Amino acid sequence: MSVSIQRLEEIKKDFLSKQKVFQKTIRVCCGTGCISSGALKVLEKLRTALKTEGLDEKVKVIETGCHGFCERGPIFVFGENDIFYQMVGKRNIDADVSALIETVKSDKIAQNLLYPDPNDKTKKFVATREIPFYSGQQKIVLHLNGYIDPESIEDYIARGGYVALHKALQMKPEEVIDWIDRSGLRGRGGGGFRTGRKWRSCREAHGSPKYIVANGDEGDPGAFMDRSIMEGNPHAILEGMIIGGYAIGSNDGYIYVRDEYPLAVKRLTKAIEDARRLGLLGDNIFGTGFRFDIRIFRGGGAFVCGESTALMQSLEGKIGEPKAKYIHTVERGLWDKPTNLNNVETWACVPLIINNGWEWFANIGTKNSTGTKVFSLVGKVNNTGLIEVPMGLTLREIIFNLGGGIQKGRKFKAVQTGGPSGGCIPAEYLDTPVDFDTLTELGSMMGSGGMIVMDERNCMVDVARYFLNFLVEESCGKCVPCREGVKRMYEIVDRICNGEGREGDIEHLEELGKAVKLGSLCGLGQSAPNPVLSTIRYFREEYEEHIKHKKCRAGVCKPLITIKINEKCNGCMVCARNCPVSCISGEKQKPHVIDQSKCIKCQICYDVCRFDAVTIE
Repeated sequence: MSVSIQRLEEIKKDFLSKQKVFQKTIRVCCGTGCISSGALKVLEKLRTALKTEGLDEKVKVIETGCHGFCERGPIFVFGENDIFYQMVGKRNIDADVSALIETVKSDKIAQNLLYPDPNDKTKKFVATREIPFYSGQQKIVLHLNGYIDPESIEDYIARGGYVALHKALQMKPEEVIDWIDRSGLRGRGGGGFRTGRKWRSCREAHGSPKYIVANGDEGDPGAFMDRSIMEGNPHAILEGMIIGGYAIGSNDGYIYVRDEYPLAVKRLTKAIEDARRLGLLGDNIFGTGFRFDIRIFRGGGAFVCGESTALMQSLEGKIGEPKAKYIHTVERGLWDKPTNLNNVETWACVPLIINNGWEWFANIGTKNSTGTKVFSLVGKVNNTGLIEVPMGLTLREIIFNLGGGIQKGRKFKAVQTGGPSGGCIPAEYLDTPVDFDTLTELGSMMGSGGMIVMDERNCMVDVARYFLNFLVEESCGKCVPCREGVKRMYEIVDRICNGEGREGDIEHLEELGKAVKLGSLCGLGQSAPNPVLSTIRYFREEYEEHIKHKKCRAGVCKPLITIKINEKCNGCMVCARNCPVSCISGEKQKPHVIDQSKCIKCQICYDVCRFDAVTIE
């Protein structure tokens, strides 16, 4: 069955007419983050309560994708007024469900479920749009996340879904590519390559069939941007891929998804089935004779498979190892045929550009980095979660305005961007605009969008060690510079953290890092030294302190610290009660002491002391 634009309009009208029977709507975040916080348990009790009260046919409960403010989940949002209830069910699930029912029945706002202003505890925000975390964002890729049911194709169509596909199919393929190129869209997966240029190269490449691939293999620690897009709006990715297939001359698409993302796989599978049912995938799409279909491939979780050639090797059923880049994948990729690979966020941008025009997208962001970027903001920041901001917004605006500043009022130290292969950017560059080129100049990278914030209690040498350890484990081992070089760098940094650093180690790390970058086969090895080189560049004095003075100023590297109780101790006994190895002794209301032979340096005593009586030296 061939779908038509008239059929889309009928589906839209039918869907909207069915929604009119509902007097109110409740949008429940059912992304992975809120589910892990207990959203489904609250949702089950809410549905039961609505049925008991006879409200189940009057209130529409929508299970949406990620709302973004993961720190405050589970999240329930009421109707057009966007009444934002956070941490629902965290304290008392039955009382909170009763409050939800009361809001449904009488519009009475549950004050205890509102988000409090962190700067003024007497003030609470009622609507989502009032909360600084949301008001400072510009959502285009995520504009339907939190609003639509990701498992309802009708909901997506009612919001204008697949109109861009119909529009694109009325254009010439070259014209579609020209629009994408003029928009300035760059790949959101890390490399930042011009999308339109890549599409044109693939279209002009000799050989057939051609393939379209969406990269959903998100392996960066702390990153969940792609997962949230796949879970919250899968049809945007499908629509972008179909448009890309038409422009490039491809009839076959694949979505490569990490097997650790079962919810994303479930919702993508449902989306593909529904698109086939309506004739949006398959033969003769919109009566144009164009055929396109998509299949899902579940990856085994290897970080290196985020690299294009390794991903394609995995798709072919082979070991996920990269190939040399003297032949580009747009010419010889999957099964040695021309293949266009883009990140899922890149694909989700395509329908927006077709619907709104390339000028609209090009006017967002900066000249060389247009549009918006989705980031996962995590670490020592008050508001962790998923954000979307225009390119060019500064790190300060992201961390202190959207992120709400540093936890416990501590001092900002650095932010690591671009995943484990990115770099650490210090406080002096907080006013740097976030775009592809600027981050590269600072020794970091955009990457897929992970952003990890660190405070004064983070040791930058230890941070480098953590990411090196991750990369040693994830290296495929195919090329010597990466396999041996990164391992050797880890061994040196580990030795420094253990108080065994030697003169010349810093220079050795710099030399090794440059060699690994130059000699490695793929992007993993070429960027693996970034955490070390950037921390040496900006925090060299910490390395020197570790090596020369055997001290860790952040109090993280255990062999280099001693925990003591000073004269401020009033013998409250809190530290002694919380010590896991019972190494703190002393009488009540008298100064305590730590038995250094038993102390495991867990720092729990430091965390629980309210009188600054515990010091880390």
